[in-house]
Amino acid sequence: MNSLQQSLTVCFFLAAFLTLPVSAADIASGEQKAETCASCHGPKGHSSNAQWPNLAAQQSTYLTNQLKAFKTGDRINIMMQSMTANLSNEDIANLAAYFSSQKPAKAGGDPALAKSGESKAGMCLGCHGSTAQGNGQFPRLAGQHPEYLEQQLKAFKTGSRKSGPMQAITANLPEADFKALAAYFGSL
Repeated sequence: MNSLQQSLTVCFFLAAFLTLPVSAADIASGEQKAETCASCHGPKGHSSNAQWPNLAAQQSTYLTNQLKAFKTGDRINIMMQSMTANLSNEDIANLAAYFSSQKPAKAGGDPALAKSGESKAGMCLGCHGSTAQGNGQFPRLAGQHPEYLEQQLKAFKTGSRKSGPMQAITANLPEADFKALAAYFGSL
């Protein structure tokens, strides 16, 4: 076997090895773990209380990042910190896969405010996706509870929730725009 053939053989085996999945998340295991989440986030991640976000159809990467942030204390919420304390990385991946595989929720929103928010939403869609469906590490906004979204925007503005880009964006927005944007995204 000449060196070219050896190189091609090695490349073939490396390519075959590198295309194998490292570990696929287990949606069924995520569904079992999610039973604990249902008391706040609702069955299948469809929250009926605006205090807690809808998790259905949320971006898997975003969910993974947030669960890990709660676990490490990088994101502060006493309830979520206790809920994530004993989750393994595999549990987190399974939960994220389960919730991201669910049908999206639609929370609604005041139609007049939603119409006003639609004209302001362009600044959000670059990161959150053209239909606010989320984009990897950026969360799905479509169908989220308007009250929850408004609360999060206020938290970014005050600095009680950290994210450089979101803090910069909310710093220049009047709180009236929070209501309009939240109503628009809730209506999608």
